[in-house]
Amino acid sequence: MSKPIRVLHVVVNMNRGGAETLVMNLYRNIDRTKVQFDFLTCKEGIFDSEIKELGGTIHRIPYVSEVGHFGYLKSLNNFFSTNNEYTIVHSHLNRMSGFVLRAAKRAGIRYCITHSHNTGGEGGLLAKGYKWYSGLFIPSNSDYTLACSQAAAKWLFGRKSNDARLLNNGIEPEMFSYSPDIRMRKRKELGISDQIVIGHVGRFTKQKNHMFLIEVFAEFVKRKPESTLLLCGDGVLRKDIERKVYELNLQKEVKFLGVRSDINQLLQAFDLFLFPSLHEGLPVTLIEAQAAGIPCLISDEITNEVDMGLDLLKFLELTSVDSWVAELENFSMEQRERNTSKLKMLRDKGYDIKNTASWLEDFYISNSR
Repeated sequence: MSKPIRVLHVVVNMNRGGAETLVMNLYRNIDRTKVQFDFLTCKEGIFDSEIKELGGTIHRIPYVSEVGHFGYLKSLNNFFSTNNEYTIVHSHLNRMSGFVLRAAKRAGIRYCITHSHNTGGEGGLLAKGYKWYSGLFIPSNSDYTLACSQAAAKWLFGRKSNDARLLNNGIEPEMFSYSPDIRMRKRKELGISDQIVIGHVGRFTKQKNHMFLIEVFAEFVKRKPESTLLLCGDGVLRKDIERKVYELNLQKEVKFLGVRSDINQLLQAFDLFLFPSLHEGLPVTLIEAQAAGIPCLISDEITNEVDMGLDLLKFLELTSVDSWVAELENFSMEQRERNTSKLKMLRDKGYDIKNTASWLEDFYISNSR
């Protein structure tokens, strides 16, 4: 029996972000007798123990914010010169992939892949300038480019975006299929009876636009006092959002649920999904929400490639809180039938993770022969 090909995935940490969730979905569904995933990370992550159970190795180097530019480049060069047995390195760091792949190529790694998961960068001017500089090394050091959407390809690869292959942010549709029993159980767990439940899943970062979300909910709850907002996730801005909720006296109506491993079940408790992001590649959570049959109000900054044609998404401009509140009122009046025929449409659109994993497996194998 020949050994599996080992592919090195490069991430900051393996927590429950969109890119990381996709990688884990792929990892669970790929044939691990043929392809095994290892990880180069900078921090501990919530998926670390599962990765080890699935047979993966986690390498760790310090991040640039800990050791500075030269320290970071030095640790990348050291890592790849001592771990150059990998044939394929697959980087998920958006523009920061440039430095990683340059170090990998110098060490003789044969195939380097840059994967775009977004349509905008995080951080202030200095951070964005630094990431832009790293991004300059992507074209000359990438053998292949992948993206979760056309919009994400255009953002990271510019004129060369047409060369990028689209890898759909697939999910396991059955896990999200609507169940009235799970809905009742989850709502009971959360102390919710017949309130309107508005939900959001995402890291507390500027990109996810939680401040706007809270402002919308604060207005909505004046009109529909029997409403609850569930916020799933964690991140650097969580304390700021908690403060905002306190200032608006919404502590009873807003629940901070933290990082959860039961998102597929929590979604069943939602009546509406609110997603006012400033930019996104193609959010896995919106694919999951559509699989669960939840109506979603989302920012028009998100690519319309996320719409699975299930009549569940409404795109809105981020210009006015009132227009979002008015739409929420309309949505909350509608009685929606949740049905499982939606799952077939997701599959037809290519968002079943089994198909995505199978394509990627073939892609890795054909490039490592």
